[in-house]
Amino acid sequence: MTVRSAGILLYRESPNAELEVWIAHMGGPFWARKDERAWSIPKGEYLEDEDPLVAAKREFAEEMGVAAPAVGYLELGTFRQPSGKLITAFAAESDFDPEKIVSNTFDLEWPKGSGVVRSYPEIDDAVWATASVARTKLVGGQVPILDALIQHLGGGV
Repeated sequence: MTVRSAGILLYRESPNAELEVWIAHMGGPFWARKDERAWSIPKGEYLEDEDPLVAAKREFAEEMGVAAPAVGYLELGTFRQPSGKLITAFAAESDFDPEKIVSNTFDLEWPKGSGVVRSYPEIDDAVWATASVARTKLVGGQVPILDALIQHLGGGV
């Protein structure tokens, strides 16, 4: 069975007219000291019979701690990840600016085999990043989502 995720890539124009996108640093001990290729669009899994945009908005709210902006969303497409997972990505222009990020959590035995189970946030940070910075921070399989947004906007970065 193919695992499906849906996510949202928010974008805006920076004060100096650069494209910026909202990306999130993955939480947990594996990602704790990583920066490059350790960021993601806010996303999460959904069932095959569920509307992907509804799922993307739900997952955004779970990972950010606030609702996804009430704006129009464009479907960028479905992107196969190296793991085989399919991500259906949506984009929207928004000047999203939450006071703080409060992500949902997951439990993990860490260190593995220790018998100690700890709770970690799914997302431990989120920022606006220029498209060129996001290109180096996003996990490799999600760079095509950024490229699809840039293509939709009619520009090159």
